[in-house]
Amino acid sequence: MTVCFLFLLLSVFSKSRYTALDTLYYNERLQMLTECAEEQGRSGAEEVFGCRLLYFSDADYKGQMNTLLQSGAVILDYYENGEIVGKAAWNDRVASWEQAQTALLLRSILFLFLFLIAGGLLIFGVWFWYVRPFARLKAFAAQIAKGNLDFSLPMEKHNVFGAFTESFDIMREELKRARESEYKANKSKKELTASLSHDMKTPLATIKAACEVIQVKEKNPDTLEKVAVIAAKAEMMEKLTDNMLKATLEELEVLRVEPFEESSLVIADMFAELRYYGEITMRNEIPECLVFIDKMRLAQVIDNIVNNAFKYAGGTVTVSVEEAGGGLHILIRDRGEGVPEEELALLCEKFYRGSNAQGQEGAGLGLYLAKMFMERMGGGMECGNDEGFFVRLYVKKAG
Repeated sequence: MTVCFLFLLLSVFSKSRYTALDTLYYNERLQMLTECAEEQGRSGAEEVFGCRLLYFSDADYKGQMNTLLQSGAVILDYYENGEIVGKAAWNDRVASWEQAQTALLLRSILFLFLFLIAGGLLIFGVWFWYVRPFARLKAFAAQIAKGNLDFSLPMEKHNVFGAFTESFDIMREELKRARESEYKANKSKKELTASLSHDMKTPLATIKAACEVIQVKEKNPDTLEKVAVIAAKAEMMEKLTDNMLKATLEELEVLRVEPFEESSLVIADMFAELRYYGEITMRNEIPECLVFIDKMRLAQVIDNIVNNAFKYAGGTVTVSVEEAGGGLHILIRDRGEGVPEEELALLCEKFYRGSNAQGQEGAGLGLYLAKMFMERMGGGMECGNDEGFFVRLYVKKAG
C-alpha cells in the first residue's frame, strides 16, 4: 500500500515536472524554427528541428493533425509575419515521457528491492536475537531431561539473552556436580560394603577351620556342642556375606586396591595364618626382596586359593616361590583331580562355578576377585592342571 502511494506521488510529481520543462523547451524551439524556416525553407527546418510543419493550406491538414493528436505530439501555433499560418508538431515528447516513466519504474523497483532486503534483515535479526536462543533452550531442556548433563549451552555475550542462557548453563553444571557427588558417595558405599563383605570371608573361614580342628581333637561333649554352634553361626554368616557381596558386585565392577612396597617375607606369614585349613608344604624359602603389593588383597587371594584347594581336592597343598622376570612366581598346587580342560578358561569369570562345585558353598566370585586383585597390583594369575590343579601368582618386584 505504501509502495503504491509512493509510486503514484512520484508519478504525479515527475509528470508536472516534465510538463513544465516541455512548455519552455518547445517555445524556444518554435522561435528558432521560425527563423530557420525563413532561411532554409519548410523541409530544411523540419529536418533540423525534427518536427512537422503543417499549413492550413495543406490538403491533408486535418488528417495529419488527427494523427499527431492521437500520438500525443506537442503541437504549437506556427506564425509567419505575425499571423498563424499552421501548426508545428514534435513527437519526441512521447519518447521523453516514456523514458521518464521507465526511470521512475526502475527507481520504484530499486526501492522495493531495498525494502525487501531491509525486511529480510529485520526478520533475520528477530530470529537471530530472539527466536534462535529459545530454540537452543528447547534443545538444551530436552537433553537435560534425558539426563545428558554434558550438553552445554553456549553463551553469546552480545545477545540480549546472554545472562539468561548463562544461568541455565550454571544450573546444568550444578546438577552435574551434584550427580557426580551422589555417584561418588554411592560408589564409596558400595565399595565399602563389597570390601567388608569379602574381608569377612577370611576370618569366617579361619573360624570354621578352627572349629573343625577342635571337633576332631576335643572329647568333651559340652565343648563340642558349643563349637558346633559356633561353626553353624560362622557358616550362616558366610552365606550372608556371600549374598551381600554378590548383590553389591552386580552394580560395582572393582574393589579398591592400593599397592605399596612391602617385604616379600610377609607372603610366608600369609600362608602360615592358613594352617587351620590343613597341611601346607613350603617347598623352598621365599626370596627376600621388596614387592609391590596390597597386603590385605594378596592375603585374600592366597586365602581363597588355599581354601578352594582344601574344599575341592583335600590332601596336601604345596607352595613353591621362584624369583624370575622382575618379580616372584608363587605356585600353589593341590593333588586333586583337577578341572576339566573346557572349564579352565571360565574359572575366573564372575559368578562361574565349575562342575566339581556342586554341593559346595560359594558364589563363584573367589577366583574372579583374585585375578582382578592381582592385575590391579601389576601382577597376574593363571590356572591349570598338572597332576592336580594349580594356580600361579605373579607378584611384581618394587623398583
